[in-house]
Amino acid sequence: MSKPLSSQTVFDGPQVGLEDMMAAREERSFRQRALLEKYQGKTLLCTTMNIPGPIKTSPVLNQAFEEIVTDIRHQLNKDTVFNHLLMSDAGWEHYLISSLSPETLKRKMIDIETAKPIGRLMDLDVLSLKDGCIQPISRQDLGFPARQCYICHENAKVCGRSRKHSIEEMRLAIVNLLNQN
Repeated sequence: MSKPLSSQTVFDGPQVGLEDMMAAREERSFRQRALLEKYQGKTLLCTTMNIPGPIKTSPVLNQAFEEIVTDIRHQLNKDTVFNHLLMSDAGWEHYLISSLSPETLKRKMIDIETAKPIGRLMDLDVLSLKDGCIQPISRQDLGFPARQCYICHENAKVCGRSRKHSIEEMRLAIVNLLNQN
């Protein structure tokens, strides 16, 4: 049996500033639009990790990301039109264009999110282009409940916006998820 992970080993990576994270988010938005415009009528999956705080990558976090991307690639192998992995200090990004409908792709991603504890660490955003506008599809659009907070199991977006939990509390919850995997 391997030694349990600690916060020190999980979050042993480069720190990223707020400006870098905002720039990465803006670049991701441009990439998403460009891919959806290039592959008209197809669906985009954009995979990132949901890691609070200034450390977004480390060997342990990278391994978790790669495990989920491998699961995604395996699950969508015959439905994949384009597949690209991108890495920066601001975190990993995985882009996959699929021939599946947004609803079908989102259902498959919900299955992946819930199959393993580390699925909770992933943002598996399913997007399409409709009338020139990027359209995300949410869990609630398909009748699923909103994602739960790692800590208190309330709506994760509400906890995130209100900053209900400290970064240290969230890091401990992430370490627990990784140890359960």
